Amino acid sequence: QVQLVESGGGLVQAGGSLSVSCAMSGGTFSRCAMGWFRQAPGQEREFVAAISWNGVNKDYADSVKDRLTISRDNAKTTVYLQMNYLKPEDTAVYYCAADFRGSRYRVSRDPKQYDYWGQGTQVTVSS
Repeated sequence: QVQLVESGGGLVQAGGSLSVSCAMSGGTFSRCAMGWFRQAPGQEREFVAAISWNGVNKDYADSVKDRLTISRDNAKTTVYLQMNYLKPEDTAVYYCAADFRGSRYRVSRDPKQYDYWGQGTQVTVSS
């Protein structure tokens, strides 16, 4: 059974930085693309970033481009999201997700394409 566990969320001031991680167990990490999504209170879950199995293909939501960076370490079966120049509107629960069904080169923005999800980690940016 694939399990995803996020860590590293917390409280940061606007303009600051934070890094969140997601570790996979129970699956072949190098066979899947990975994504990060977020959900703020009262809002739908939205795409943040995605990365192909080898880290070559990446995609970012326009709202986070040039501020957030997705990366992965297949040896550690972990995907990362480095967040810089954080804004109050980045406040949300951040979820990682694994896409095993599609091509591992695919980076999808559609949450329906992802098979497994973590429990989420809270990121709060104060103004």
